[in-house]
Amino acid sequence: MNTPIAPHSLSALSLNLPTARGTYFGGAWHAPKSGRSVDQINPGTGDSLGSVADCGAEDIDAAVAAAKAAFKDWRRVPPLERAKMLREVARVLRENAGELAMIDAADCGNPVAEMIMDATIAAAQVEFFAGLVTEMKGHSIPMGPDRVNFSVREPLGVVGRIVPFNHPFMFIAGKSAAPLAAGNTVVMKPPEQAPLSSLRLAELIDGLLPPGVLNLVPGGKEAGARLASHPDIAKIALIGSAATGRAVMRAASDTLKGVLLELGGKNALIAYPDADPDAVAAGLVGGMNFTWCGQSCGSTSRAFIHEKIHDAVLERVKTRIRHWKPGIPTDPSTTMGAIISKAQHDRVLGYIESAKAEGARLLTGGGRPSDPALAKGLYIEPTVFADVLPSMRIFKEEIFGPVVGVIRWSDEATMIEQVNAVEYGLTASIWTNDLTTAHRTAAAVEAGFIWVNDTSKHFLGTPFGGYKQSGIGREECLEELLCFTQEKNININLAPPGR
Repeated sequence: MNTPIAPHSLSALSLNLPTARGTYFGGAWHAPKSGRSVDQINPGTGDSLGSVADCGAEDIDAAVAAAKAAFKDWRRVPPLERAKMLREVARVLRENAGELAMIDAADCGNPVAEMIMDATIAAAQVEFFAGLVTEMKGHSIPMGPDRVNFSVREPLGVVGRIVPFNHPFMFIAGKSAAPLAAGNTVVMKPPEQAPLSSLRLAELIDGLLPPGVLNLVPGGKEAGARLASHPDIAKIALIGSAATGRAVMRAASDTLKGVLLELGGKNALIAYPDADPDAVAAGLVGGMNFTWCGQSCGSTSRAFIHEKIHDAVLERVKTRIRHWKPGIPTDPSTTMGAIISKAQHDRVLGYIESAKAEGARLLTGGGRPSDPALAKGLYIEPTVFADVLPSMRIFKEEIFGPVVGVIRWSDEATMIEQVNAVEYGLTASIWTNDLTTAHRTAAAVEAGFIWVNDTSKHFLGTPFGGYKQSGIGREECLEELLCFTQEKNININLAPPGR
């Protein structure tokens, strides 16, 4: 078993960027057929990290062709042999956790100390699905003495997956595991804003899987649209915004391919009057994922606090939030990183200004940090607004930034109605010491993943996914593996001729 990197060892890490900057398919690196490249900018410093291929439709076509050719043999590899290869990938992830974390810290702005956990999570996901390969079972159906009827599960073919910028190498590794374990080949599109750790991961695991089994094509909207619409892609999976999910679903419709969509959220934290204000305050700031600047679809960005404990919770929030202080992402002491891009940085600041204009009360944060060492980066202070109303933009719209709105409530029925009033339904966090209240509220909230007296955590093996515009399907569980298979029924007539 590999020992996680100790915090004091992080200072010894150096930034080792990938040498390969093109597209990886068929077990080899290729220059982009598009002829385009884009400069990657460190959001924490404004420095260039070098250029990366900006692939287009032709590059996707080439990668899909390689994956389609490889599928013929990969599907015949015994499941336990596939599992053995995947466990080797997990081993490489753990052995290179620090290197991959440092690349993501520089490229996507998340603190390096926290990104170490991404390698642990990704390795655990790969091992989890490797361990499920014998669970791709069919069923037998009784037909009497002269017939045998049973079903088997077979892989779909070539799977396309599009992943976001907030956990780049974790998603590339972890989200390739289920389709690969099921016997599919995969074409992954890394996040255009932060592709470098994905390319380095491909360098590190090169040769562990047969050529063409796992392929990476960096690029933007053109590459994503072609991957979603390609006739040889059997299923397309996306982690992204609801708007992108709708675009992917439209692109997939012409070929009637299946979709797996894990989309946005405007998630609620609900605190009842019997809840401990200290615990609620900890859950409020922890649930916002300020470490990642709130750039997480599961962040509980609307906090519904009962009037009995409202003021006490807010006083404690002002103290607890001091732990999250923007800093250079590659610095091991940093607890809160940078916003991914200038466009997103401006967008978040725009929401903060709209909240002020609409009458929300700024409790803490609300702007750029004053530290001159951060002047060239894309930083925003952890921001909390009180007196938020359902008519305000920060109540209804996903910001994907470090901004949480607090809503005071007294009537439970009205509060539940407001919780469910948005188009999203990904997560919710309920705080109460009463078991009946917890069950009643969990049943009433329209969300796919509920915490009670907790927040933010994922539990491997439990289904993660959303209601309404927050997605289609479930991940991180057996259902994710099975969704990359198709069931075939076989009926055998055992009766002698003439019967």
